Amino acid sequence: MAMIKTEGVCKSFGSLRVLKDVSLTVEQKEVVCIIGPSGAGKSTYLRSLNRLEFIDDGRIYIEDKLLFDCRGGVNSVKMPVEERNRALLEVGMVFQRFNLFPHKTALENVMLAPVHVRRLKPEEARERSKKMLERVGLSDKIDSFPSQLSGGQQQRVAIARALAMEPRIMLFDEPTSALDPELVGEVLSVMKGLAGAGMTMLVVTHEIGFAREAADKIVFMFEGAILETGRPDEIFTSPKNDRTRQFLQSVL
Repeated sequence: MAMIKTEGVCKSFGSLRVLKDVSLTVEQKEVVCIIGPSGAGKSTYLRSLNRLEFIDDGRIYIEDKLLFDCRGGVNSVKMPVEERNRALLEVGMVFQRFNLFPHKTALENVMLAPVHVRRLKPEEARERSKKMLERVGLSDKIDSFPSQLSGGQQQRVAIARALAMEPRIMLFDEPTSALDPELVGEVLSVMKGLAGAGMTMLVVTHEIGFAREAADKIVFMFEGAILETGRPDEIFTSPKNDRTRQFLQSVL
């Protein structure tokens, strides 16, 4: 099953074309890493998948279900709002910034969405949230407030928060870019664990080592378009596109 599929996705901010006919398929249990220079449209593309950005043109499928078929910013897919929202709940997202509530503990931050969105009973949400915090290595920090946690620990809480919704797909938007270098490894370790457990993942990242090791497929974006797609060994050892080659020479 194609967990994510886009066809001809376009997005402009005013006169600036940010996404240009982006077509991509992410299969079940596949880990796909999107790389490319800043301003390539990577984050905008990711945000379009869960409706944080509204596309102008193109189609977006989640788990083989067509959710958006847009022309000129108008979605022609007639679907009850509740049905579309249920489909989008299968897509979890981790951002560059942690966006934790400072006045709530790690456990309380993770519990919020399961209680208020999934409508779980508080006790059920508490047990699920404890398990998710344990999964990311933070079982000893459940009562800590964000100010008492390192950046890496806060990002791991954010990952646990997304996992507590039991999504079938995880999107990561440069999840280590706001971290000090010595804290990057602990977040990447959690992500590698998720990949090893079979989670479908679409990751925008500058961490080339992670992409080389964990990805099934690499996508190179430049100026709003996908220029090249292939296996890590293909992209990193013998890229076909000159712009891909220039980018990799600058970052490796």
